[in-house]
Amino acid sequence: MTTPLSLAPSSPPSQRFQAVTRRNVHRLPQWSSLPEPLREAVDVVARVLPFRSNRYVVEHLIDWQRVPEDPLFQLTFPQPGMLEPQDFQRIRRLLHQGAGPREVEAAAQEIRQRLNPQPAGQLSHNVPTLDGRRLQGLQHKYRETVLFFPAAGQTCHAYCTYCFRWAQFVGPAEMRFGGREVEDLVSYLRLHPEVTDVLITGGDAMILKARLLRRIVEPLLAPELEHVQNIRFGTKALAYWPQRFVTDEDADDLLRLLEEIEAAGRHGAIMAHASHPVELQPSIARRAISRLRGTGAQIRMQAPVVRRVNDAPEPWAELWREGVQLGMVPYYLFIERDTGPKRYFEVPLARTLEIFQQAHRRVSGLARTVRGPVMSAFPGKVRIAGVETIHGERAFVLEMLQGRSPDWAGRTFFARYDPHATWLDQLQPAFGEECFFFETEGVSPGAGPPPPTRLRSL
Repeated sequence: MTTPLSLAPSSPPSQRFQAVTRRNVHRLPQWSSLPEPLREAVDVVARVLPFRSNRYVVEHLIDWQRVPEDPLFQLTFPQPGMLEPQDFQRIRRLLHQGAGPREVEAAAQEIRQRLNPQPAGQLSHNVPTLDGRRLQGLQHKYRETVLFFPAAGQTCHAYCTYCFRWAQFVGPAEMRFGGREVEDLVSYLRLHPEVTDVLITGGDAMILKARLLRRIVEPLLAPELEHVQNIRFGTKALAYWPQRFVTDEDADDLLRLLEEIEAAGRHGAIMAHASHPVELQPSIARRAISRLRGTGAQIRMQAPVVRRVNDAPEPWAELWREGVQLGMVPYYLFIERDTGPKRYFEVPLARTLEIFQQAHRRVSGLARTVRGPVMSAFPGKVRIAGVETIHGERAFVLEMLQGRSPDWAGRTFFARYDPHATWLDQLQPAFGEECFFFETEGVSPGAGPPPPTRLRSL
């Protein structure tokens, strides 16, 4: 439960979580110093896309002297360019005309539907079945890994403005994932001994109270599910609310739960979304990392390249260096997904590759565990391995790291070099090929039919 937003900043970081939303952002001491058009833009965009920050982010991560260019402000506060100009003006005009909440929400929902709210087949192809019934709280795209979306965890301490799961937080229920029945997860896992990993995600797994998280985790530790060796937790809490692991009332209970995973002979993995080195600088964040590592859990770092936030080599190199020093493992550098306000945040694939390569060259081998740039697209996780000229044709060298068909993993393929492309569906096969290999081969592990021919349908 959130508390009313205080007008006075706190130092050191507050131990009480206080959300910042469209409804109370005007209470921030920093708010009145912002130009009126920017304040209005935050209000307009927040009617369409989710907005939630908190007192810790506002007071300890954002440099208000650099707003609006500050990367953490861009990462957590809605920006005017996140909506198409005509959509922005439509919502703005309704507000100026005094339109009622239902009329504004109807217009907002129509805009959301055009923003590809559930990309990469999340609703159409990733949801598995049990006895002919769709399990709405689960996704099973890759053979070894099942995702579980606990209904109580479908929010975050703060929302990233680029978030590819933004539809979890706004809009109608049919656009969202959320499961209340842990029994469905357990029953499904019993029938699928090939599954070695369960990812508890959202939203944010660490928004859950320890007692609720325990109800999910403990059944996974039963001997009958010994094939589930790795329990992952998707979270941004180390950046947005490290108090979760230090001063929250059930922080110690949460850490004990992670210790129990290790004691049961399983592995706990914290899949930490780390977008910028400033997130690791506060002392409470470093203490949270140390406490998590003390449980035996491993912390892996991942995030996409986001324009105006981290679209240069040095922030990534610094992030990976700092992470390794603190005992974290650089894992993935992603490409911003084709959903939501993508046009505002996207970076061309060619430029993203340059950013990754230059950052990769600036770190030691301990940080070169990171893989990237990677697109989590409909067929699977596709890495841009490089650019080569072969027989006079310049091409992207692509690698399928994970595929809907397990046989696709590790396969290399080529696409024509396009300096402007920002996603897989904008690429064309190289060397005269008519289509990519995965467009003609069936897919499974399990929930849906193969995709239509050509990536335009993805």
